[in-house]
Amino acid sequence: MKPIFSNRQEAGRTLASKLTAYLNNSQAIVLALPRGGVPVAYEIARMLNLPLDVCLVKKLTIPQNSEVVIGAIAENALVHDYSGRMILIDEDITQTYQIDPETIRAIAARAKAELKWRDSCYRHFRPWLKIRGRVVILVDDGIATGSTIHAAVTALRQHQPKQIIIATPVASLPGIKRLKTYADELIYLVTTKSLYAVDFWYEDSSPVTDQEVCDLLSQETQKLTV
Repeated sequence: MKPIFSNRQEAGRTLASKLTAYLNNSQAIVLALPRGGVPVAYEIARMLNLPLDVCLVKKLTIPQNSEVVIGAIAENALVHDYSGRMILIDEDITQTYQIDPETIRAIAARAKAELKWRDSCYRHFRPWLKIRGRVVILVDDGIATGSTIHAAVTALRQHQPKQIIIATPVASLPGIKRLKTYADELIYLVTTKSLYAVDFWYEDSSPVTDQEVCDLLSQETQKLTV
């Protein structure tokens, strides 16, 4: 498979060209799914002159194979009356791999602990952006099953945004089909029948570090104060 994008930054700039309707829109914000989505989202926010933040969601994978996704979990902070309902599980996958409820709880607990750590790491120096009544451009560097973005959208809906627009450089057809009923709009550059690894689509697919995420979040993407 030949890479389409040189790196995430280039993909973000190209994706921004399809979102120019939101240039300087005082009601729009850009939320990135860490870590790979942050460099993409940063370029979008910078080019459109919009504020940037992260939306903390994590895939739930089985211990034996990190490529097998059984669901996703959204951070507690996204839902103020959190009661565990933001854990989305793919029942078909759990049955196929015979994953029992106790194992699912253990997987989710580890993921919640990581999300809590990321929240303190990424947000210790910045306040939450207001979501209610705003246009949210939700960005990731690629969509395979759509489960992670689905969890993010479900959580964000609790804050009553005006719109949720999903934007990504590359998306699988099954992922697009799944998300069409959850988002107000989907923006993407490339589609594929299946997406086994997002990295294949980038010449430079180096893992994004937590330090890089913090560095990008600390940079101003909007010239005017929100």
